[in-house]
Amino acid sequence: MVIAGILKEKGGKLLSVPPQAPITDVIQMLATNRIGAVLVVSASGALEGILSERDVVRSLAENGAGTLDRSAADLMTSTVTTATPQTTVAAAMELMTTGRFRHVPIMDEGRLVGLVSIGDVVKAKIANAEQEVDSLRAYVVGA
Repeated sequence: MVIAGILKEKGGKLLSVPPQAPITDVIQMLATNRIGAVLVVSASGALEGILSERDVVRSLAENGAGTLDRSAADLMTSTVTTATPQTTVAAAMELMTTGRFRHVPIMDEGRLVGLVSIGDVVKAKIANAEQEVDSLRAYVVGA
């Protein structure tokens, strides 16, 4: 089971903001779309970073209301761990657990193709486990 399967199920919608996007716009996007992170992408399509709810909360704790006057580039995490469509779901889960983050951008030959959350990974693992149980049940009943 690889990340490509998760991306296929999620569809092609990929939300991003430019580095100069005001934080107030980013917060509105997160809330409106009920998501926990957004990709920060340059005009040329290059991944510049990722901005999560946690980044916003950390800045609020450090800078108070001044956070609302900042840009996505000011708050984003710029050192981003990525995966590929061929990365296994288990490996992606390990990346997230070890790195203590909940979202992984997916790159394919240098091109940004998706974003996978820990929720996506857990959902895929559960679906795979259910499929295995159904297969074993069918094998036992048919045997």
